[in-house]
Amino acid sequence: MKQPEMQLEVVRFSSERDSTNGLLFDITGECRNFLSYTLEDEYRKEKVMHETRIPAGTYEITLRTVGGFHAKYTERYGDMHKGMLWVRNVPGFEYILIHTGNTDEHTSGCLLLGDSQTNNQIKQDGFVGSSTNNYKRVYPHIAEVLENGGVVTITYTDYDSVD
Repeated sequence: MKQPEMQLEVVRFSSERDSTNGLLFDITGECRNFLSYTLEDEYRKEKVMHETRIPAGTYEITLRTVGGFHAKYTERYGDMHKGMLWVRNVPGFEYILIHTGNTDEHTSGCLLLGDSQTNNQIKQDGFVGSSTNNYKRVYPHIAEVLENGGVVTITYTDYDSVD
């Protein structure tokens, strides 16, 4: 029996001084299904800890069931929470998670999810809103695939001008 699979894609379309705006899609089937607005740290040629987005590429997601975020999310979300969505094997980065937050101050290379987004050319810090509501809607579907032994990948694609 074939294990379930899920393919996600982050389309980055605007990188400014402090943040990167993007869109998260589920591209598993024949259609591209919009899931979320995203916010990350800005692009940098040289990594600055807690201030740089991860490189474009495809990575596997697994559940991380230890650490401070896991404990906090277990308390906050109860039975819905099965572990943090952990973006694995990112060159030069460790513990890249997909989680809630509103500005680039809430991420250290991680991917923030939201139901709304502010243009980061106007508000240099970037902003995603209704992050918790979006996370509650998106997270269970991804976690279910992982809990059932499936493979989840995420591809970060750059359409922003970064050099």
